Amino acid sequence: MYPKVKPALARAWRDLQTVQFGVTPAHAVVLGPVDTATGALLDRIDGTRGMELLRAEASGMGLPDGRADAVVRWLAGAGLLDDATAGGPRAQAVRGQPGTAERLEPDLGSLSLVHREPGGGLRGIAARRATKVRVRGSGRVGTVIAAVLAGAGVGRVEVLDGGRVEPADVAPGGLGPEAVGRMRAEAAAGAVRESAPGRTPRAGEEGGEPGLALVVVAPRDGLDAWAPDPGLACDWVAAGVPHLYAGVLEGTGLVGPLVLPGTTACAGCMERERVDRDPAWPRMLVQWRSSHRRRPNAACDLGLSTAVAGLAAAHALSFLDGQVPASAGARWEAALPALHWERSPVPTHPECPCGAPGEP
Repeated sequence: MYPKVKPALARAWRDLQTVQFGVTPAHAVVLGPVDTATGALLDRIDGTRGMELLRAEASGMGLPDGRADAVVRWLAGAGLLDDATAGGPRAQAVRGQPGTAERLEPDLGSLSLVHREPGGGLRGIAARRATKVRVRGSGRVGTVIAAVLAGAGVGRVEVLDGGRVEPADVAPGGLGPEAVGRMRAEAAAGAVRESAPGRTPRAGEEGGEPGLALVVVAPRDGLDAWAPDPGLACDWVAAGVPHLYAGVLEGTGLVGPLVLPGTTACAGCMERERVDRDPAWPRMLVQWRSSHRRRPNAACDLGLSTAVAGLAAAHALSFLDGQVPASAGARWEAALPALHWERSPVPTHPECPCGAPGEP
């Protein structure tokens, strides 16, 4: 074991005997009392020394026998300890690719705050590399989401879309001007490859071909994210594949809901609930869909689309990392010009055959 204090958390002394790890309240930890010699020992728990050397150095600093082990256990119990050798075989494979590990170092630091056990951050990176995600849509939102997921270490990111890239599809972080005129799926696959850190694992290389962990529905037509088609999602619901909606419609950005089949509301629930509230909804929806097919380049502000893509990718990564993000069973919306993000719960519907439990 080569223990190290997690470098992701900045350290500051509150007083002569109390040390705080971390600045922001979400992850900050305060420990005390800490004497001067123990504080000096903390500086040496940096991943370059094994326990035998730490014990020897602690003894040379005048600390009693067993203090080094006690401090390491103390840090581990507070979620502040990492281990430069932990994580298992998949983590070792990441360590064996220096370029990949260096690119993902900020992500590793972030994951170390969520996975508090020693080596948890690198295990999280390794798990991402063995994950498969499908993004439906290659416009200003979809391709950026796909590129962010690949850049954050997701090993297999597919993008599905038809037709050819148009000038309006170009966005920083997504498709570049050189992609105009190319087949959308091909161009988006290139953006994913360029964003990925290091070589993407080949099928069977890291434990076999993974199943589909998540579908991100980010259509170029934001109406299809605002009012998703239950027919498109029925196979995902039947197969138990989680899916997340994201898009921009008429200057309004939306992220969610994240549908967890059998647990949270699906597209069918959303449609039934909307019809219950507004009987004219089906009639208007047919008209809107018809007009959007004739007007492909709808309002999609670049700043807003980039924000939506970033937030959707963050929610997707949170889910892939084993958490339940705030988009599960809810939709986040922000409209120009004020851009206040607001959360709206998406209720299940008792008449929907998706199997999700109704409201208590």
